[in-house]
Amino acid sequence: MIYLTPLQSSLVPILLILGLWLVLPAVIDRERTWQRAVLYGGCILFALRYAWWRGTETLAPVGLTVDFIASGSLFLIELAALVGSMSAFVLMMRTRNRSGEAEANLGWWRDRPAPPKIAVLIATYNEELEVLERTIVGAKALRYTNKEIVVLDDGRRDWLRDFCAQQDVRYLRRPDNKGSKAGNINHALGVLNSDPEPPEFFAVLDADFVPHRGFLSRSLALFHDPSVGLVQTPQHFFNPDPIQHNLGLAKSYPDEQRYFFDHMQPSRDGWGMAICCGTSSICRMEAVRELGGFPTDSVTEDFMLTMALQARGWRTVYLNEALTEGLAPEGLKEYVSQRARWCLGLMQIARSRLGPFTREKIRLRERWSVLDSSLYWLTSFAFRIAALVFPLLYWFFNITVVDAGVPEVISHFGVYYAWVLLTTTLLSPGMIVPIFHDVTQLVGAIPITRAAVTGLLRPKGHPFSVTAKGGDRSRIVVQWGIMRPFLVLWGLTALGLTLGIFFDRFAYYDAGDGKSVVLFWTIYNLIVLTVTIIACVELPRRERHVADAPERTFVQLPDGASVTTWLSELTRTTARLRGLTLPEGARVRIELREVGPVDGYVLRTSRDTTLVQLLPEAEEREALIVRLHAEDNTPGVTRSQPGRVIRDFGLRLSRIGPRR
Repeated sequence: MIYLTPLQSSLVPILLILGLWLVLPAVIDRERTWQRAVLYGGCILFALRYAWWRGTETLAPVGLTVDFIASGSLFLIELAALVGSMSAFVLMMRTRNRSGEAEANLGWWRDRPAPPKIAVLIATYNEELEVLERTIVGAKALRYTNKEIVVLDDGRRDWLRDFCAQQDVRYLRRPDNKGSKAGNINHALGVLNSDPEPPEFFAVLDADFVPHRGFLSRSLALFHDPSVGLVQTPQHFFNPDPIQHNLGLAKSYPDEQRYFFDHMQPSRDGWGMAICCGTSSICRMEAVRELGGFPTDSVTEDFMLTMALQARGWRTVYLNEALTEGLAPEGLKEYVSQRARWCLGLMQIARSRLGPFTREKIRLRERWSVLDSSLYWLTSFAFRIAALVFPLLYWFFNITVVDAGVPEVISHFGVYYAWVLLTTTLLSPGMIVPIFHDVTQLVGAIPITRAAVTGLLRPKGHPFSVTAKGGDRSRIVVQWGIMRPFLVLWGLTALGLTLGIFFDRFAYYDAGDGKSVVLFWTIYNLIVLTVTIIACVELPRRERHVADAPERTFVQLPDGASVTTWLSELTRTTARLRGLTLPEGARVRIELREVGPVDGYVLRTSRDTTLVQLLPEAEEREALIVRLHAEDNTPGVTRSQPGRVIRDFGLRLSRIGPRR
C-alpha cells in the first residue's frame, strides 16, 4: 500500500488536469455549448470550493483585531473578484459565429432598385492628417457602391475641410463640442436626416480605424433580420499596443483587447448580449432615430447605445470577422487613460436609467450584461493591487492574511487555477500567459480602480477624454508617473523579503508551513512588478504593419538592370529589401504588388539588407494605404506561444538600446 504525504496528495489533482491537457485538445469542439458548459462549470465549482475554503479555514480568528480585519478585507476583495469571474464563466458557456449567416444573406437587398444607402461617419477631433488620410482613403476603397463618406470634424480645422474637398468626401463641422463624440454623431445624423435621400444605415469609424474593403457588404448582410438595429465587428490593430511594444512582444503576444473581441463578444452574442463598441459598427438609421440619437449620459456612449436599443426591442449582433483595423494607443499614458475612461463610462451606465437595478422595463440579460461588465472593472483591478499590498503586512507588521499551508493552497487554489488555465487554453487558445497577463491588468490598475470608485460615487460631470494618436514616437520615454507606485511597491516588497530572510524576521511570527506560501507569493509579486516597471519604459517606434509577410519583388537598379529579391517590410514611406546591398543614395524602382512600380532611393544598408525611402505619387500613395490597411486580412497576433513569448522577452531584456 502506497502512502502519500499531504503535499504529494495535493499534487494528484494537478497531475490529472495536466493529463486532460494532453487529451482534450484532440476531442474538444469550441463551438459546442455542452462542452463549454462542462469546462466552465468546472471553473465555477472549483471557484466555489476555493472560496468556501478561504472563508472557513484561512482567516484569522473572528474579533476586533488587526489580523482579522486585514485577512477579512483581502478575502472580501478576492471574493468580489471571484463573483465577477464566475459571471464571466457563465457568459463564456455559449458562443456564436455569424459568418455563415452573413455569407447566406449577402445581397439580401438585390430585389430592390438600388442597394441601401449607407453613410460612413468618420468622427475626428485632433488627429493628424497622416492618421486621417488612412481612414478616408480606406473608406473610399470600400467595395460597396451606394455609400457616402462623411468626415465629422469637432476640431473645426480648415486644412481638413480642404483635404476632404480634394478627396471628394463630405465634410461637416458644428459650432460647439456639446455631447463630445456622441454629440458630434448626433449633429451629423440630424444633417443626414434632412437630406433629400437620407441613408438607411450608417457606419461609425474612429479617425484611426481603416475599413477593409468588405466591411460594409459583410456587415450589412446581418440586417436581413428586421429586428437587428446594430452590427458590431471586432477592433483589431495593425500596430502593437504599448505593453506589447515595450516588452518586445509585438510578434508573439496578442494585444490586450484581443480576448474580448475574439472570444468574449462572440459569447455575449450567444446570449443575445453583444455590445456596441463604437467604431467598426453599423447602425440602422430607423432604430437610432427612434431613440432620438445617441445617448449622451455616459462617456462610453457606445455601450449605452446598445442598452437603449435593446430597451426598445432592437437587437445588437456581432460579426466576428476582421473587417477593420486601427491604430492602438502608442503611448502608455494614452493606453491607461483610455481604459480608465471605459471604466468610468461603465460605472456611469450602472448608475443610469439603464443600469442593472433600474425600474425601467429592461430584460434580465441586459441587467446582467451591465452588471458583469461593472464587476469586471470594479473588482479585477482592485484585487490586482490588493495582491501586491497585503503580503507586505506579514513582512513589516507580523500579520498573516492567509493562514494556510502549501498542501492546502495547492489543493484549493492550485486546482482552481490549473482548471481555469486548462479551460482557457482549450476554448481561447493562446490568450493567457501568466505574469504577462497580470502585467496587462496591473499597469492601469490604480487609475482604473480610482475611476470605478469615482464613477459609482459621482457619475456625472466628467469630461470626455480623447485618446491621442500619432505624434513623435522616436525617443525613449520613461513614464515615471505610471511607474512610480510600482517602484515603491517593488522596493517595499524586496526590503520586506530581505528583512525576513536575512534578519530572522521570517520566523518572527510562526506561520508554520504558511511561511512557504507567503514566500512564493512575494517572489511572484517581485517578478510581476519587475516586468511592469520594464513595460513603463517606452521604446521608440517606427511604422510597421504587423500582418506583413515577406514576398518576392522586382527591383530596377541604377544601371537599368532588374533583379528579384525579398521585400521583408513595407510601410507607406519605406521598403526593406533582404538579399540586396546597394550604396546609400542610389535611385531604384520597386515593383509593389497591387501598387505598381514606385521610385525611391537607398537610405542605408546593413549586412544583406537595404532600406529604401519610397517616393510614391499621389495615386501610388493611396494604393499603398489600401494594400497595407484595407485588404481583407487579420492584423496583429491572434494567439501566443509561451515559448516564443519567453524568447522575445529575453531578447528585450538583452537589448541595451532599441532596435533600429
